[in-house]
Amino acid sequence: MLKGRTKLDPAGEETSSWDRLRSSLAKTRQRIAAGVGDLILGERVIDTDLLDELETALLVADVGVEATDGIINAIKERVSRRELGDAAQLRDALVSELVEMLAPVAKPFEVGPERPYVVLVVGVNGVGKTTLIGKLAKRLVASGHEVLLAAGDTFRAAAVEQLSDWGKRNGTAVISQGKGADSASVIYDAIEAAKARNVDVVLADTAGRLQAKVGLMDELEKIKRVMGRLGGGAPHEVLLVLDAAVGQNALVQVAEFDKAVGVKSLAITKLDGTAKAGAIVAIAAATGLPVRFIGVGEGVDDLQEFDPETFANALLADLG
Repeated sequence: MLKGRTKLDPAGEETSSWDRLRSSLAKTRQRIAAGVGDLILGERVIDTDLLDELETALLVADVGVEATDGIINAIKERVSRRELGDAAQLRDALVSELVEMLAPVAKPFEVGPERPYVVLVVGVNGVGKTTLIGKLAKRLVASGHEVLLAAGDTFRAAAVEQLSDWGKRNGTAVISQGKGADSASVIYDAIEAAKARNVDVVLADTAGRLQAKVGLMDELEKIKRVMGRLGGGAPHEVLLVLDAAVGQNALVQVAEFDKAVGVKSLAITKLDGTAKAGAIVAIAAATGLPVRFIGVGEGVDDLQEFDPETFANALLADLG
């Protein structure tokens, strides 16, 4: 398991991680706060009208119907038991419900026993796959793993160059064949090279959008078939990267990629640029897939392991 999980309001270096997460969720937090009016000033009575407003605010933040219904029903039960008397207690109850809902998907990334342990990183164009690979490689190297990168996004010359830059920064080898090469062949060569060099982890990049004559899902299915010929059970993890800005539309991407390559875990990026960060809750409720990482900014250290308590407190930091 990777170390360095963010904690709520810690000291020193970790405090900056908390601050970055809190800042990245500002747009979503403001949207929720605006939806419940002056509750944040402690002036509202917790009644049916307020709960209706809270329900709308959660839906607008893309928490989703299923998850919102569960949260509101749980809050109503607490109100009926007279457990919530003010804004602070309501906020604490919301945090508690969110944490309970998100806890099942909070499973940190772990390097399994297989060598090399192969992670196939997939997602549509522009979600930040290549950047995530670079940041994850840095974390793995820092934790003592030997890492090799496979430049499987051969349809964008910039992707190969970007991954090569990450390799130089992290001191990790990069296997590439240039723009237009066969992606499956690149990744095949990378795994063979990793075996020969006793590398611990292979992080394989993939295209997010292909030319009209080649279907993206067909290409990914081919990559997975080629990996299978090598034996050893690769890929050992298929990590789907989602852009938080698309909100619940991400569920369509989860279904499509899962059908093609069998998604095993998620990373949700670009939380700092959206007011739809509540979609994490909707995705968790709908899929149950582990959320390994969240991206809270462009900085090299802005890839964080997903922690429900920290996330929920950061999301509702100014409420109550």
